[in-house]
Amino acid sequence: MQIVFHAGVHCTDDDRILKCLLKNRADFAKLGAVVPPPGRYRKLLHQTMLAMGDAAPSEDARDVLLESILDGDDAERVIMSNDSAFCVPNMALRGGVFYGKAEERVRYLTELFETDEVEVFLAICNPATFLPALFTKTKHDSFAEMSSGSDPRELRWSEMVYRIRENNPGVGLTVWCNEDTPLIWAQIIRELAGLNPNEKIKGGFDLISEIMTKEGIQRFRAYLAEHPTMSEIQKRRVISAFLDKFAQEDMIEEELDLPGWTEDLVDELTEIYDEDVFEISRIPGVNFITP
Repeated sequence: MQIVFHAGVHCTDDDRILKCLLKNRADFAKLGAVVPPPGRYRKLLHQTMLAMGDAAPSEDARDVLLESILDGDDAERVIMSNDSAFCVPNMALRGGVFYGKAEERVRYLTELFETDEVEVFLAICNPATFLPALFTKTKHDSFAEMSSGSDPRELRWSEMVYRIRENNPGVGLTVWCNEDTPLIWAQIIRELAGLNPNEKIKGGFDLISEIMTKEGIQRFRAYLAEHPTMSEIQKRRVISAFLDKFAQEDMIEEELDLPGWTEDLVDELTEIYDEDVFEISRIPGVNFITP
């Protein structure tokens, strides 16, 4: 069986991917890909992983988990999503790194489902926008407390990705930039479900519908109807052009409200992020999705 887990990260998704997967649940099930409701697995897997910190899972743990998660459904591929799979927001920067328990939690998944093929999907995000957004989800009184006193310039997503890969070489790892999500949304959903690039899905334009004006989305859909044979690459170019003209500014602008943060710091973090993204794209074994 293929066990597919979308692990966030925080502040990149707000369960939009899960909602789109559930919208396609009946169609995906016909192809052997089951999308269980999150109530069947989020708390269950969290409690199981906490227990694994003290003891190895029992021999029948996999079968017991799948019985609860699938609830009688037949599956070749099981797709789950939880942006707190690695930890809750309060602990996301503990130790001064991004998600210090990420590789451990992925290892727990491989131990629980040791006879299965495990894949992990996750988005990364410019620290200049991610860190202020994360701060609003925590109970910390200051950024220094949240980040264990680390300098935001020292944080690297590639460091986290290397940890996951080096400690779990048999796990499939797919990564993309949250900033690119509107352009690659349909591909993300298809890859999660294990579909071919031309397979039709419901909700392929859900995300751009949220951030584009009503006029823009109407014109966009009309344009698609007039050009039904466009390739995915062509569609992305069209999406980009329509977003440039019809994006709702209040939906795409990010709050950067952290004490002491300046435009120069934001520019510096963005430059570091761009270099970090390039590094991740070169890591062996990582499926890096780009527009």
